Amino acid sequence: MVQGNVAAEARLRWLTATLGESGSVTISDAAAALGVSEMTIRRDLTELEDRGAARRVRGGALPLGPHTFAERHQRRTRAKAQIATKLAALLPTAGIVAFDASSTVMRLTAALTTARDLTIVTNGPETFAALEGQPGVTGILTGGQLDPRTGSLVGPIACRSAVQLTARCFIASAAGVDVEHGATEATLEEAEVKRVLATSADEVILAVDSSKLEKPAGAVSLEWVNVDVLVTELDPKDKRLRALRRLVRVI
Repeated sequence: MVQGNVAAEARLRWLTATLGESGSVTISDAAAALGVSEMTIRRDLTELEDRGAARRVRGGALPLGPHTFAERHQRRTRAKAQIATKLAALLPTAGIVAFDASSTVMRLTAALTTARDLTIVTNGPETFAALEGQPGVTGILTGGQLDPRTGSLVGPIACRSAVQLTARCFIASAAGVDVEHGATEATLEEAEVKRVLATSADEVILAVDSSKLEKPAGAVSLEWVNVDVLVTELDPKDKRLRALRRLVRVI
């Protein structure tokens, strides 16, 4: 926490650094940390948006543009490990399932200890590589165009490959989640592949850490009507999940 009332440029530097490290910033948290009013933080975030350094969303801001896989992989590692443990209990031991290209879902690849004849289709090259040599697991890469911004395979080939399969479940993360929009992504291309994978699955499981809650990104990937289960690192009874429990089963 930063103590005391911080001058304008120092606040902007702090906000920029927080956006880079955490992937988001909320008005209330920033105001408390910097010892200023929420109105001051709103003005600061508007200034960052004008400078092209952030994008305003309800209640805070997000960094401009998507993060690379390497950047995402290093964030919230403990929360992602807890999510992976919960997800492992939901996976079948055999059949076809689909994983998105997120760093959150990639953590699950190390927890597939009970797999017997499990085929995993993914648009994530990093996830596909992590599946190599896993006993009882066959990995399949969708193909498509590699988006250097996110490390995901996207585009018509990725979508065409995804629509050809019938998966028992599709496990996806998101750049942001909120009650109104559902799961959202920083790029339209990423959102489109996830929508296609979801339509080909019997069950859709959304896995996000709590830093993504109530922080929508730019493009809707999964509306709540298309999501069956929400998995976070939080206790399902946590008050931060109260509104979401009305929309979806929470684990």
